[in-house]
Amino acid sequence: SNSSHFNPECIPGFVDNISFFCFSLLCLIGSLLGHPQCLDYGPPFQPPFHLEFCSAYENFGCCDQERDNSIAAKYWDIMDYIDPRGHKLCGTYIKDILCQECSPYAAHLYDAENPRTPLRNLPGLCFDYCSEFHLNCHSAISLLTSDKHIQECCETNRTHFCDLLHLHDEDYCFPNVLKNTALNRNLGSVAEGRKGCLQLCLTEVANGLRNPVLMVHANDHTHRMFIAEQVGVIWVYLPDGSRLEEPFLDIKSIVLATPWIGDERGFLGMAFHPKYKSNGKFYIYYSYMDKNRVEKIRISELKVLASDANKADPRSERNLLELEEPAANHNGGQLLFGVDGYMYLFTGDGGKAGDPFGKFGNAQNKSTLLGKVLRIDVDGKNPDGKPYSIPPDNPFVSDPKARPEVYAYGVRNMWRCAVDRGDPVTKKGRGRIFCGDVGQNRFEEIDIVVKGGNYGWRAKEGFECYDTKLCHNSSLDDILPIFAYGRNVGKSVTGGYVYRGCESPNLNGLYIFGDFMNGRLMALQEDKTNKWKKQDICIDSTRACAFPGMVSSYSKFIISFAEDEAGELYFMSTSYPSAYAPHGSLYKFIDPARRAPPGKCKYKPVPVKTKSKRIPFVPRAKTVLELLNEPSTTKPPKKSSTPTAAIPTVSSKKAKKTPFTKTKASTVKTASGKKRQKIKAEVKPHKLKQEEKVAPISRTTPAPPLPKKRSSHLTRTKKLLPKKGALAKEKLEKRRKEGRLSSSF
Repeated sequence: SNSSHFNPECIPGFVDNISFFCFSLLCLIGSLLGHPQCLDYGPPFQPPFHLEFCSAYENFGCCDQERDNSIAAKYWDIMDYIDPRGHKLCGTYIKDILCQECSPYAAHLYDAENPRTPLRNLPGLCFDYCSEFHLNCHSAISLLTSDKHIQECCETNRTHFCDLLHLHDEDYCFPNVLKNTALNRNLGSVAEGRKGCLQLCLTEVANGLRNPVLMVHANDHTHRMFIAEQVGVIWVYLPDGSRLEEPFLDIKSIVLATPWIGDERGFLGMAFHPKYKSNGKFYIYYSYMDKNRVEKIRISELKVLASDANKADPRSERNLLELEEPAANHNGGQLLFGVDGYMYLFTGDGGKAGDPFGKFGNAQNKSTLLGKVLRIDVDGKNPDGKPYSIPPDNPFVSDPKARPEVYAYGVRNMWRCAVDRGDPVTKKGRGRIFCGDVGQNRFEEIDIVVKGGNYGWRAKEGFECYDTKLCHNSSLDDILPIFAYGRNVGKSVTGGYVYRGCESPNLNGLYIFGDFMNGRLMALQEDKTNKWKKQDICIDSTRACAFPGMVSSYSKFIISFAEDEAGELYFMSTSYPSAYAPHGSLYKFIDPARRAPPGKCKYKPVPVKTKSKRIPFVPRAKTVLELLNEPSTTKPPKKSSTPTAAIPTVSSKKAKKTPFTKTKASTVKTASGKKRQKIKAEVKPHKLKQEEKVAPISRTTPAPPLPKKRSSHLTRTKKLLPKKGALAKEKLEKRRKEGRLSSSF
């Protein structure tokens, strides 16, 4: 905590006895430098309605209309006991002090940044302001707080009173906090780190997962989350954070997956039918080996059990499409439904390196389904016996040399695509499909899928030529990426989502994505000219993320992004990218600078009867507050003659009562008939005492070390089990260049 709850002078020898304890907590004080936070431990917000009383905070703060009315009522209760002269002299002081509950820095002013510390009765006041208030209105202290110690120790002792309300960093005390341009310049906007990155925070939602490749919701108002592991198991997570003991679906006996590091085969995609609530249908995309030992991709339809809403019926599987895979890599894997109700499937180019299949490669060959975006109607039936029909407006239905399923082509291996829900108010952007297309060895790219579009591969990689001959002969109508980055930024893109949730309004419209190889998180912002600007996202700030439950580190191999039913954004990552290693976690993005007004984002999930045992979530990652509260191993400083600033702590000793004199006052009767003092204002000359300022000490959370290097190679004929704890990003990169690894895990 940042400020004092009592005066150390009240306990003889206090400073000498706690010199080491004081030094140990300096890191905590520095790290918890005031950041925008409310008394309920959440970020500030923009009140949905006008604030009549604490109007200074009606644009951004910690009070809604109900809280504002409550503070106003408390103010008038106090003013009933103050004479007319006191109204004029003390009214503004009392209003300002009460309204600090609405300040964006309320938690800092009241020592509420850490829920483990006791809440202050009065906010932190700057010494000059405090002295003036005490001089003019000290008798009002007993009306502002019921704390007997403050009333007895400080009503007549200005120094003790202002020491109690002193904050170590005087930039944050009231009213200085209102005048500090550095603190208020971008208040309420997404905070920017020192290097210009967007400062966001995370909460850990799930852990112990084996390469979690996706998380989807059923859009059935139950707000359940379905998380799939690469081995072929889908788990159900309930709105309370618990997981059902029995999986939704377990087909690991069918799915082709190995423990090899970076193997791209396995369970890769899943999508619920838009009418799942009524028809119970969903779709999956996975690797398998047929009876002739041929590796294939299978897309199939299944149904949920009629007797259990949390269990799929594996016997209901109906094959929609099977594709032979010529190599172990570039398997695609995305399934999704567009706003048009049709299913979109994203396939890889067949694998190896450089799309070496045929004269132009698979991606440019519209007669094959590899290296494509496909669109089919899963509710229709084809006259030729196919278990789906072709949407009549597919771009190549009249081209005899093209497969009618093809919607777009020229893609290498799109790893993770998402549909934009559109702006919550204007619906701008609704229906756009964003994809991350993994590059060969120079560029990673983000694309927006358009009907009939050619995305250039293998002629182009990013904005540049890859196959020079094909590139020079390619059409000028090729669809260019909205963004591409080189190896100095990352080496394997993982596509993300456009944020359209409710809880973090600052993030609306940001496309958030990442890089698998280096764990980099990034965001794209579209400007008025439809150009996209990239900013890095930083998660490692202990200062900005010092909220309950928030973490500032994560497992670095980013496998996938996800969106829950309410539109909030998540990502999945692991510290060891093997399909059988239970080191994967799910994290939720949080904007620490601003949240939605209380009550705006509440929803009531439709209850679902559960037959399986619920397993409560047990977090593994240490929160920022837990890290800050860990005992310091730093040696104590040498004894100094300089007085040490008071540090809040728990003590069994009681503070001595400071002698005080009673103020002359008349008495009045309250509505209940009880007598209470009628306070008279007093004006006396005074000298102000300026306290010393404690320099903040920052502390950052170290990133978890990467696992050690392993020596095995990815092959299709020899199964090599990973050595315990062995992994190296260099080895993964080597395989990328050899064409044996090029998607995102």
